[in-house]
Order: sequence, then C-alpha cells, then structure tokens
Amino acid sequence: MFTGIIEGLGTLESIQTSGKARRFGIAADFDLDGTRIGDSIAVNGACLTAVTLKGRRFEVDLSPESVEKTTFGNARIGDRINLERALRLSDRLDGHLVSGHVDGMGRLKGREIQSNAIVLTFAVPEHLARYMIQKGSVAVDGVSLTINACDSTSFQVSIIPQTAKMTTVGMKSVGAQVNIETDMIGKYVERFTMGRKASGEPAGGRVDLSLLARTGFLDH
Repeated sequence: MFTGIIEGLGTLESIQTSGKARRFGIAADFDLDGTRIGDSIAVNGACLTAVTLKGRRFEVDLSPESVEKTTFGNARIGDRINLERALRLSDRLDGHLVSGHVDGMGRLKGREIQSNAIVLTFAVPEHLARYMIQKGSVAVDGVSLTINACDSTSFQVSIIPQTAKMTTVGMKSVGAQVNIETDMIGKYVERFTMGRKASGEPAGGRVDLSLLARTGFLDH
C-alpha cells in the first residue's frame, strides 16, 4: 500500500526484454536505506518488487500484463520516474490510499499556468472516468492529486510548484501518456451496490441498495 506522496525521482538505466516481459534497472536519486530485496516499490504508480538491490540501484520485473496495461510498454532508457516505497503502519497518510495496481492509462491534453499552479487536463477512457468525482482523489503516475473537475472522458487537476519540482508530472508535455489509478473506494462501492457476486459468496449475502435501506443507511 502507498500514499501517492512521491519520495523522490529515479532514472531508468537498463531494460532487458524476455518475450513480452521486461526487467528494469533503476537508479534512485535518494538513499534506499532499509529497503530489502522483495520489498514493494511504486514505480510511476505501479507496485513492483525489488529483485536485486545494490546501493541506490535496484531491478524490478514486469509481467506481460504490467507492460500492456501501463506506460512501461513505451519506456526508454534515461526516462525519469516517480518512486515511492511501501507505506509503513507508523507513517503519516498524507495523500490517499494507493494500491499500486494501475487501472489504465490517460493522456495529457491540456496544460495551463494559473498564478502559482499548473492546471493539467487528462483524457481518460470512460471506464476510468466513472470512478472519478469532483474533489475526489486520483493517482497520476503514482502522484496523489485532487480532482478539480471531471466529466465522462476527462479530469482536471492543479499542481503546486513543489509537486512540479519533486515529481515527473510537472515535466509532462501535452500528448504524454500517464498511468492512472482511480480511488479504490469507488470500485468497491460499485461492486457491492450492483450486487455482483464474488466467487463462493453465499446466497443472499450481498450488499445492495435494498439492504442499505433496510438497515437505515439510506432513506426509504
């Protein structure tokens, strides 16, 4: 689990290809003290496992699914990337709960300077936009951001100078692809209220609008 508060940047130093899978070698700009082989690290918002570790350099394996569903399919040596190590139970939760499981990709379609902020507009597929609400949370390349406005195919966020400086989001040009993870709460709520049965769920055990009304959570 992550917070969407980026620890620092890194550089993609090597790419090894094995069929549709990849292994990335990444050099962090910051010390990785306390990190061990097997630890989870969010790389541009995707939860990956450190399989080798030496000083500030580590390697991660990407499955064909990760390559297909994220921007990593177009990654190039020298790319700058956002890095965040996994949340500890003693840490402050300054952003929002981020699983590191990328839902899909978006594309930067607008960039505007407003006073000290950069206003960014991203185009996204409808199946991602449905989980976005005004003033809700979204992770863009692993960065926790607040949604200013949204519709069925796009959303808008503002980033302050600190965010622009400390993450790759401020470096993006119009047309750039980004990894998107929507707020996990919305996905769970939809599943429960629509009555989609999980494997092995006992009959009559689902949470739906009728149950919520009967138990006083909704007005009849």
